[in-house]
Amino acid sequence: MSHFNDFNNPQVAALPAHLKQYITDQHYEHYTPVDHAVWRYVMRQNYSYLKDVAYYPYIPGLEKAGLTIEKIPHLQEMNDALGQIGWGAVTVDGFIPPVAFMEYQAYKVLVIAADIRQLKHIEYTPAPDIIHESAGHAPIIADKDYNEYLSYFGSIGAKAMFSAQDFELYEAIRALSILKEMPQANEAEIKKADELVTYRQQNMGEPSEMALLSRLHWWTVEYGLIGSLENPKIYGAGLLSSIGESVSCMQSDIKKLPYTIDAVNYPYDITKTQPQLFVTPTFQNLVDVLETFANTMSFRVGGAYGLQKAIESKNICTAVYSSGLQVSGTFTDFRLNENNEPVYIKTTGPTSLAVNDKQIKGHSKAYHRDGFSSPVGKLKGHAMPLENLSIAELNYFGMEEGKETVLNFESGITVSGVVQKIVSLNEKNQLITFIDCTVKDKNGQLLFDPAWGVYDMAVGEKIISVFCGAADKEAFVEIPYKSNTETHHQEYDFNTKELHQLYQQVRNRRQKGGDFGFLGNVWLRLQKNHHDDWLCALEILEILEHEEVEPQLAKEIRTFLEQKAINEPEYKKLINDGFYLIAHPVEQKLVV
Repeated sequence: MSHFNDFNNPQVAALPAHLKQYITDQHYEHYTPVDHAVWRYVMRQNYSYLKDVAYYPYIPGLEKAGLTIEKIPHLQEMNDALGQIGWGAVTVDGFIPPVAFMEYQAYKVLVIAADIRQLKHIEYTPAPDIIHESAGHAPIIADKDYNEYLSYFGSIGAKAMFSAQDFELYEAIRALSILKEMPQANEAEIKKADELVTYRQQNMGEPSEMALLSRLHWWTVEYGLIGSLENPKIYGAGLLSSIGESVSCMQSDIKKLPYTIDAVNYPYDITKTQPQLFVTPTFQNLVDVLETFANTMSFRVGGAYGLQKAIESKNICTAVYSSGLQVSGTFTDFRLNENNEPVYIKTTGPTSLAVNDKQIKGHSKAYHRDGFSSPVGKLKGHAMPLENLSIAELNYFGMEEGKETVLNFESGITVSGVVQKIVSLNEKNQLITFIDCTVKDKNGQLLFDPAWGVYDMAVGEKIISVFCGAADKEAFVEIPYKSNTETHHQEYDFNTKELHQLYQQVRNRRQKGGDFGFLGNVWLRLQKNHHDDWLCALEILEILEHEEVEPQLAKEIRTFLEQKAINEPEYKKLINDGFYLIAHPVEQKLVV
């Protein structure tokens, strides 16, 4: 991407390159008048219903996020508003990998799918769309406790271990959601994609940290309720942006459970309505539950547990020594002592070394392209760990640049060679480089041969943390995986273009006032060429009844819609809800 628009928003400007690659232009001009009408219908519906069941004041929340009921939000307007509360927003192409999504949250940037659902999926869409992201996530972002939970969740999620199965499931879900939004999608293909998602969901094996975290995310950020079990309010974006489920979820047959760490034991299915929901008394409780889970994760536990997770993950992971040294690569082996503590670690293939998430000069993945291995632990007979010795103390024990030395570890591993260089940062020693070096284990088995070149030995008593991804992502150029399944972009035929024009004429009349006469013409053309349409007809009826004009025309349109609701039951709720909105208009006149 050659140019990068940061919308003059500091949060967006601060995004690192590996996240910027997912950003797409919003292409505001691609939204059709029908798209804007879909937005307006859903937003009025939401407001009409949610003002009683949503946790937060919906309309002030929308305004704080730069949204209006009248039209699809422009990314610049959203960034101007969100910037006031320390957040930003970008548009992306459909589903992005979960770990990238988490990182955006950590950077306090909302990720918004640029597309909008088709009219035929107005109630619910499996694909992420701008209604879900902006009408669901954005209005609550102004709540400080909530937005702190969101960014904290992101920073923990960005360190989560994910498995090969997580990735396969992500790909299957992305492919299914794209197919379902295609206008001419083939039913057999959809069925096949659906079965693949189900199959992968059922064959995830032991759920990874990312899979468990995504459950906590689902039961809070997407489907959370807040308050008391008897009288909860909605704050989850999945509920707030689904006209259907925000109503049904409040019924008594949907179990309401107190939100505790136990929620990680409840998997979810994105294609079905939720059988149970979790109620948190406060947003602080969300942070407490997350903290409880984070304490069980590899990045906090480290040690053998973390290294085992890294090997199972088969992804680039980082192991952190107590000295602060970070080893990033694909972990393939480690050895333990009798207390189950790692005494030796090994990666295969490109590996880089870093401290404080910054690569150490000369230790890129190109330099360590064949992997890295090193002992972990204390030296035999030394009370003080090697990482804490001063240069004078190192010299005293014979570890001096240019001198030959032998290091005997408590584990029985020996390292002998000529010290070439010692790397020390933040008053700790992280790395000793040897030439002419031999490394053997306690049984005398060769772990490194002098013929293999220079030996870089990591220094550190323990492995204190293990997490997914490279420590210095920019230097590792770990441009994370980007799906090559493209979302679908539509071409419009003449008939559809005419329909867009009719919707636009109704919108112009509503916004600019003027003569009513031509609304009758719009209605005639709808009747002649667009008999399937119900939403444009509703919009004309709304204007005529509110302005109390053309009663004959209004009656004709109402009769047509009532008949449609009877003959085509799939439209019944949508049309009746539309009638309700005409009778109980959303008073809030938002600035357009």
